[in-house]
Amino acid sequence: MESESESGAAADTPPLETLSFHGDEEIIEVVELDPGPPDPDDLAQEMEDVDFEEEEEEEEGNEEGWVLEPQEGVVGSMEGPDDSEVTFALHSASVFCVSLDPKTNTLAVTGGEDDKAFVWRLSDGELLFECAGHKDSVTCAAFSHDSALVATGDMSGLLKVWQVDTKEEVWSFEAGDLEWMEWHPRAPILLAGTADGNTWMWKIPSGDCKTFQGPNCPATCGRVLPDGKRAVVGYEDGTIRIWDLKQGSPIHVLKGTEGHQGPLTCVATNQDGSLILTGSVDCQAKLVSATTGKVVGVFRPESVASQPNLGEGEESESNSVESLGFCSVMPLAAVGYLDGTLAIYDLSAQTLRHQCQHQSGIVQLLWEAGTAVVYTCSLDGIVRLWDARTGRLLTDYRGHTAEILDFALSKDASLVVTTSGDHKAKVFCVQRPDR
Repeated sequence: MESESESGAAADTPPLETLSFHGDEEIIEVVELDPGPPDPDDLAQEMEDVDFEEEEEEEEGNEEGWVLEPQEGVVGSMEGPDDSEVTFALHSASVFCVSLDPKTNTLAVTGGEDDKAFVWRLSDGELLFECAGHKDSVTCAAFSHDSALVATGDMSGLLKVWQVDTKEEVWSFEAGDLEWMEWHPRAPILLAGTADGNTWMWKIPSGDCKTFQGPNCPATCGRVLPDGKRAVVGYEDGTIRIWDLKQGSPIHVLKGTEGHQGPLTCVATNQDGSLILTGSVDCQAKLVSATTGKVVGVFRPESVASQPNLGEGEESESNSVESLGFCSVMPLAAVGYLDGTLAIYDLSAQTLRHQCQHQSGIVQLLWEAGTAVVYTCSLDGIVRLWDARTGRLLTDYRGHTAEILDFALSKDASLVVTTSGDHKAKVFCVQRPDR
């Protein structure tokens, strides 16, 4: 691998045809992007018998009125300010993960420390069914691309898949200790990374399996690229691999100075899959060309918030990149840090545009589709909405009495669903003052 450039890189400003370094009076083209997404039939052939069906027109979000009166498993109010519309309270321990069904955004699945996972309705918190049988904390839960299936995975590596309409279990598998899990964006294919370094890929419900062997350390995070033919996986030793899902072989491997100097914590891709953003406990976010496998930008926090009770030299060790993502309408990227800093970077100039400070560590961030608004959730139990153009806080939502551990945003950005250490999941109706 060639060493990474020290100069900046241009962004994925649509329409984007090249990504170039600028400096020392030369321009070196480093990225050539694909002309467009592949045809579903081509993908089907390459993924060996997997049918990629054209998506039907997305349905409008649920228009039922909110049910605010308490009912079984639903808390109507709690001490202190509570901006939520519905609270789901069937978990008996911390709730680690949440996902919304992508077709209608009317169902949620949550998993928790109580070894439980539930599928429930957002409009009133009604339980539809329990994803039973786990014997360890459920840390991963997600619906398939067409909302027909829901998968849950626990820390021990037991994965289960249910048919949503029949509420019946259709597949299960015991892998190694689970690090992450994700559905393929266009087919009933489930991927997962485990502590032994493997990335697994199964066709559901047949169970046909491929494994992608990484280094002898945990595969800590992963993401399928939008073309459905590649996946990027980050590892505990700081390496990054871009895998060919058909061949089962790595297309690019980034290690040493091109990789990270600590375990990877998160990965994200832009809309067309041409760029990858990786984050690590080394406090760096790296911008990688998915085409060439080259690092085309490195983002570091210019400063970190002062933290109490830290000795000499401990501050940098206490910080890390926890979440990141690309804006879909502007050449911007957001990086959330454990010290509470939300950094908005300009990809064109590769400079820090805004730095927004939270009272405590950021757990996750999400960009609202079609806008420059970033949503963050943090250890102080608050959801915040930021205008990335100005760095201004638009509004916040409160209601949890402990840290927020995960959250999801509906397609139309009308709902935010959160999970927390207070054993609850909450549904917030988002009413932005700038709408």
